[in-house]
Amino acid sequence: MRRMLSYGIATLALVAAAVGTASAGPTLLFDAKTGQIIESEDPFARWYPASLTKLMTAYVAFRAVEAGEMTLQSPVRVSENAVKEPPSKMGFPVGTVLTLDDAIKIIMVKSANDIATSIGESVAGSEEAFAGRMNAESKRLGMSGSHWVNAHGLHNDQQYTTARDLGLLTTALRDEFPQYSAYFSIEGLSFGKQVLPNHNNLIGRFEGADGMKTGYTCPAGYNLVASATREGRTLVAVVIGATSVKSRNERAAGMLAKGFSQPTAGGLTLAAMKPSGTGLDEPHNMRQALCTKAGSEALRKKEREIAAQRKKEGKPEPATYLAERESPRDLIPISIGTATGPATPAIAALLARDAVEKAAKAAEETKKQAAVAAGYDPDIPLPTWRPDMPAPKGSDPADIGDSAALGDDAAMSDETTVEQ
Repeated sequence: MRRMLSYGIATLALVAAAVGTASAGPTLLFDAKTGQIIESEDPFARWYPASLTKLMTAYVAFRAVEAGEMTLQSPVRVSENAVKEPPSKMGFPVGTVLTLDDAIKIIMVKSANDIATSIGESVAGSEEAFAGRMNAESKRLGMSGSHWVNAHGLHNDQQYTTARDLGLLTTALRDEFPQYSAYFSIEGLSFGKQVLPNHNNLIGRFEGADGMKTGYTCPAGYNLVASATREGRTLVAVVIGATSVKSRNERAAGMLAKGFSQPTAGGLTLAAMKPSGTGLDEPHNMRQALCTKAGSEALRKKEREIAAQRKKEGKPEPATYLAERESPRDLIPISIGTATGPATPAIAALLARDAVEKAAKAAEETKKQAAVAAGYDPDIPLPTWRPDMPAPKGSDPADIGDSAALGDDAAMSDETTVEQ
């Protein structure tokens, strides 16, 4: 990729102007290798994570693989509970099986809630059990301001995190599982004729961008964890509670641009940060501001006022740090029904039951086709014979279908097997 922008000293003033009003919530910028903080704003304020939750979902799944509970080729089964999740979702029917590998790709790119729930249930047996693992891992990593109740990030008052905790989680993902870094930089997926683009618009538009995840709900606002690497140096920007997709993108890109324009000074690290600031006990809810008519109108009015004031003062438009995409997205194909790895105990019995039901349906379909081939359509009922007149031989639909396919004795044996 050509060099998109130059980041001289003269540009820093524009960075400040661009990011000054772009985000309503906490922010954090740090060096991924050293953990040193470059800038932060309310890093300990509790906030609803939305789909940034799926970073923790992936982390717990990686830990399960590391512990030998499963492999990336192990099956993830879509449950009845998962099918009921609201969008974003893949919409697969109950019993659909895909690999953990493809499931993680889907939650990172499509942010599908049904697949996130399926991962949780396939790893731990239930949403509750998986949330227990999420909380245990948070505690182990020192994420003192986080609590989890689901694997997808759809709103729950009891599910919250902080910018600093997301920084710790991002660091753990990069340090403990560098072999899985490609999951967070996928430009898009293909499933049959469907194209699923990544919602992280820094990938392919900001020089060096290499991950990680977006999120949005009305209470959370627009969230983004974005990482970028230049000349061997990786920075991570955390933006929570932005008021639009554009503002979260520009805020994160501006922070990263500013960080790359100057060396990381020695000083405070993520691990050494102590809780401070406001909002430490109660997560902020942005629903009123973002998802009501009055709130949305007030927000747009404020934006117009800022733009008018900038024009009056002769100030330039805020700088953009995102270039136009220069080439089509590199799409990675995904599929279903290809899992070859060991199933976890959590879903092994369900998969076995699914297999029996599938075999029974297949046998029934075979019998039906055999009956049709013999001249009888089992979907069309035969007329009822008069009581004083014996039914002709072969008028029993089961006799026609089974004897045509297998012979009477074999048909009886087959029926008995299916019943068992």
